[in-house]
Amino acid sequence: MNFPADRRFLLAPSILSADFARLGEDVSAVLAAGADIVHFDVMDNHYVPNLSVGPMVCQALRRYGIKAPVDVHLMVTPVDRLIEDFVEAGASSISFHPEATVHVDRALHRIREAGCKAGLVLNPSTSLEVLEWVGHRLDFILLMSVNPGFAGQRFIPQIEKKISTLASWLTAQGLSVPIAVDGGVTVSNVGRLAAAGAEIFVAGSAIFGQPDYAAAIAAFRWALMGGQA
Repeated sequence: MNFPADRRFLLAPSILSADFARLGEDVSAVLAAGADIVHFDVMDNHYVPNLSVGPMVCQALRRYGIKAPVDVHLMVTPVDRLIEDFVEAGASSISFHPEATVHVDRALHRIREAGCKAGLVLNPSTSLEVLEWVGHRLDFILLMSVNPGFAGQRFIPQIEKKISTLASWLTAQGLSVPIAVDGGVTVSNVGRLAAAGAEIFVAGSAIFGQPDYAAAIAAFRWALMGGQA
C-alpha cells in the first residue's frame, strides 16, 4: 500500500513501556532513534484499573531536557484539575475520555485556552456520535484499539473499520483533524491503520520493549511506506 508523499505519519512511543528507573535517558534515546512524540499515559486506579504517573513526572522530563512534544492521555476522572496541572508541567497536548467528565466541551475549551492541543479519546465501544457536538474544538482524535488501563494488550481488529468510518465523517464535515490510534499497534498492522485513515500511532512495547529503538522505529517507517511486515 502506498500513501501520498505529503502525508505525515507520527510515531508516539508510550512511556508506560519505558524503563522508569532511567526514564529521562530512555525517553531521550527513543527520540534520538527517530520518535516524534512522547506519549504520556496517566491512570488513576479509578477510571481505569491501574495507577501510573502524574504531572511531576512530566515536569521532571522537561527539566531533564526533553524538548519533543509531550502528549498527555488522561485516563482519569475528574479531568479538570489535572488539565491545569499538566499544562503547568509542560504538556504539549492533552486528551481525555468523554465518559470521564460531565462537561466535555468546557474541558476541551480549557485545554486550548491554556495553549495546548486538545484531543478526545474514544474507547473501543464508545460511539463516534459525541464528535458531532465538539468536533470544532478538536486538534486530534485518539481511538483506543484496546480497552484502556494496561500495556501490552492485543489489538482489537474492529477498530480498523472505526478508523475508516471516522475518516469519512471528518471529510464530510470538512474537518482536518488527525486520527491517532493507541493499543496493540505493531509493525504488522500499522500499514493497515494508516490505509484506514490514521496518522498518529501510539506504540508501547512495540518500541520501548525492543532492544534496538532505531531498528524498531525504522521498521515502522518502512511499513508506513508500503513495506509488508
